[in-house]
Amino acid sequence: MAEKESWLARQRGKRPWLDHLLRAYDAFTERNGNHYAAAITYFSVLSLFPLLMIGFAVLGFVLAGDPVQLRNLKDSITDAVPNGLDEVITDLIDAAIDSRGTVGVIGLLTAAYSGLGWMSNLRDALTAQWGLEHKQVPFLKRTVSDLFSLAGLGLAMAVSFGLTAVGGALGEDLLGAMGLDDDAWAVFLLRVATIALSLVANWVVFIWVIARLPREKVGVRSAVRGAIAAAIGFEILKQIGTLFLETVLSSPAGVLFGPIIGILVFANLVARYLLFITAWTATARENVHPAPPEPPPPAVISPVLEVRSGPGPRQAAGLLGAGALMGLLWRRRSGRRPD
Repeated sequence: MAEKESWLARQRGKRPWLDHLLRAYDAFTERNGNHYAAAITYFSVLSLFPLLMIGFAVLGFVLAGDPVQLRNLKDSITDAVPNGLDEVITDLIDAAIDSRGTVGVIGLLTAAYSGLGWMSNLRDALTAQWGLEHKQVPFLKRTVSDLFSLAGLGLAMAVSFGLTAVGGALGEDLLGAMGLDDDAWAVFLLRVATIALSLVANWVVFIWVIARLPREKVGVRSAVRGAIAAAIGFEILKQIGTLFLETVLSSPAGVLFGPIIGILVFANLVARYLLFITAWTATARENVHPAPPEPPPPAVISPVLEVRSGPGPRQAAGLLGAGALMGLLWRRRSGRRPD
């Protein structure tokens, strides 16, 4: 009697999208997606501090000769932190500006280290989610490749976010010039247009990430649908992160710990979502190829050589039977009388 199918198996047979989703989840877990996401999160957060150091160094060079703007910057920062931390923050800003050269160099070196670690883990994770073989690459060649990939991704993200920011700023200027900046419907349409522009920019970036960052290149055509899902999910995560920060920053404790927790959670969610979408793309029907049949095992010829000093049991029985038959024939012949 055939075994009855489970409810989930029947649903997977009826709904291809559900079957695809579950196959993607199985691939994501089997290919250590959560562990790779944790490594990406670690290097993402680690990269923030060198970037902040570089930012302080740049501000130091820009504001060193402009005490008015420096004072305004300090006031805006100290007003946003809880009481008791304003003096600490002010001292840190002064120290960073006074040591802007050293801070900048250290920031660049540590940013290069953490950035290369982030890119290396990201590329290895994407390669694993595609189900591709991880090949050993010489250290120097691997480092140079990761460095170029990091620069390319940074440029793509800068163009993406730059287009979104410029588009939003131009939209606000346009509404102001038309006198519609106070109309709710005009502000709403501008918001929708900004999100749409952000989605298109993110889509282009994710196509490049999914198709070109794996160590073994895959087809761009296969990454188009996955990049659409990644762009939509990333925009949703950004909106949730914005709401989270607006909520937690309303309290002193939230100002101190909220951004750190928010960055950790946001980085981990984005990493997991990106790797899951890559696994979802890799498990699409057009990307799943049947594995070639395994070759049969080699034939093994093992000759058996038996050496005996005498006849075996069967041979002995045959010889006894032949002897008895011959004896009987001889007896009959001997018993005949001549005519």
